[in-house]
This record gives sequence, structure tokens and C-alpha cells, in this order.
Amino acid sequence: MDTQAIRDRIELIRSKREVLLKLLEQPDLGTLRIDVNQALEEMDDLLEDFDSTFTVTN
Repeated sequence: MDTQAIRDRIELIRSKREVLLKLLEQPDLGTLRIDVNQALEEMDDLLEDFDSTFTVTN
């Protein structure tokens, strides 16, 4: 897999983060809230790792 394909997939993941945030706002989420929070944390970790690995600093 080339670098651009990885970047494209990461941007797709980044765009899906908003869906989880909106889901978290639902008042009737119940215990699923724990899973949504965990998914957000893991997604943020993934995005942070990607940025630190593939972002060139000047």
C-alpha cells in the first residue's frame, strides 16, 4: 500500500469521527456510551500516531 492510499484512508477515518460525536450526544445511548467513548479514544490515538509518523516537521 502506498503512502497516498494510507493518507486517503486516514482522512476517511477522520471524517467519520464526527458521526461518533453526534452519537455521543444521544440521550438514550445507555451503556453504549462507554463503547462510543472508547471508539473515540482509539480513533484519536490512531490519528495522533498517524500525524506524528507521516507529518513532516520543518
